[in-house]
Amino acid sequence: MGDKKFVFPIFQYSIIPIFQCFPLWTLYPLWLKVFMDKERKKALQELQRKIGYRFKSLDLLNQGLRHKSFVHENVDAEGQDNERLEFLGDAVLDLIIGHLIMDRYPDYPEGSLSRLRASVVNETRLAKIAGDLSLGEYLLLGKGEEMTRGREKSSILSSTLEALLATIYLDGGYKKAFKAIAQLFSLTLEVAEKESFYHDYKTKLQELSQDTLKATPRYVLAKEYGPDHDKVFGVQVQIQGKVAGVGAGRSKKEAEQRAARRTLQKLYLSLKEKND
Repeated sequence: MGDKKFVFPIFQYSIIPIFQCFPLWTLYPLWLKVFMDKERKKALQELQRKIGYRFKSLDLLNQGLRHKSFVHENVDAEGQDNERLEFLGDAVLDLIIGHLIMDRYPDYPEGSLSRLRASVVNETRLAKIAGDLSLGEYLLLGKGEEMTRGREKSSILSSTLEALLATIYLDGGYKKAFKAIAQLFSLTLEVAEKESFYHDYKTKLQELSQDTLKATPRYVLAKEYGPDHDKVFGVQVQIQGKVAGVGAGRSKKEAEQRAARRTLQKLYLSLKEKND
């Protein structure tokens, strides 16, 4: 038998710095991922402050901002795109805007409520709200969409806003989603109200008056007062030569609508009493 050297087990292994086992260049992707994760979390925290809601699950929020183009171009990317969330967000938004409108306008008939909701929940208005939040800056997009300015497309912005609202609903429940939507859509509701306001009451009064009285309402400017920069107008609604209602407003159109609204209420009450 030849001579054999006994080697104590611990010395069979070289104790060398970890960077010799793993050269620094091989660790770069891992370092970059950690860096990007930190930057991403910082961006998501900023978005949370804008929408006034703090998520329990940042992963859920991140999914709401993940466009399908990003997932298609990044096979190794974790998580699904936001299309299913967009589907849910559309339903949540319809429900809560409908709830808000019913509370604000208890005397509106079903048709008027539906028209007003449709004027609030459309691509143009959703994209405007998304733009006010700079939502495009937080999107995860594929290179193709980036090159075609996808962060500015109304279709992508409106869909992403719906997906974002769905994530709030899933993360915090109905009450939290209601609060967030009421806050985000407060100005939009006011604008939509004014736009629909200028045709709704007058149109309804004309339809009802012609239907029941066989007469067309006539609007007469009865008075105006106040300085030019803060003038108030008073309008009468005349039906069959008689004053049926009055209204005042900062513009003639507003005064006419208020007068039409009061006249409608009187006519509805009168018709109800006849039918009882």
